[in-house]
Amino acid sequence: MADTLLRAATRDDAPAIVAITRELIADGGVYPHTAEMTDEELVAYWFQPKAHVVTAELGGQVAGVYLMKPQWMGRGAHVATASYAVANAVRGHGVGEALGRHSIAEARRLGFRAMQFNLVVETNTAAVKLWQKLGFRILATLPGVFRHDVHGYVGAHVMFLEL
Repeated sequence: MADTLLRAATRDDAPAIVAITRELIADGGVYPHTAEMTDEELVAYWFQPKAHVVTAELGGQVAGVYLMKPQWMGRGAHVATASYAVANAVRGHGVGEALGRHSIAEARRLGFRAMQFNLVVETNTAAVKLWQKLGFRILATLPGVFRHDVHGYVGAHVMFLEL
């Protein structure tokens, strides 16, 4: 998206990031977090140690965010993992793709050799399609590991991209 500004997130962005996360939690089919989580817990999630956090701004407003960090410590720290959130109002307008492309470029810049997502809900077809478009492949589908508010227990994909 041409008018999307991608920048490092700051603690001042926390209220907007929490609001977007709450939208995803309310959806009940895309994010593992639950409504019982406090705002402080959500801020701690997004601003956890060793996380590289980037926001997408549209018209001066935070419209999306990603966090990227090492998947594991030590001998597995060369593999990145990431989480993404896009505001409902801008879904389908390229914000997620802009965040995805940026995170891949940042992962390369930071020296990661691969990216791995552990919980891409199989019924979240927009996300699955986006990650495949950006080069990720499904390595496995873990049956029934995500409790979807509408569909019950559904599978989640482990997706992988070599950098």
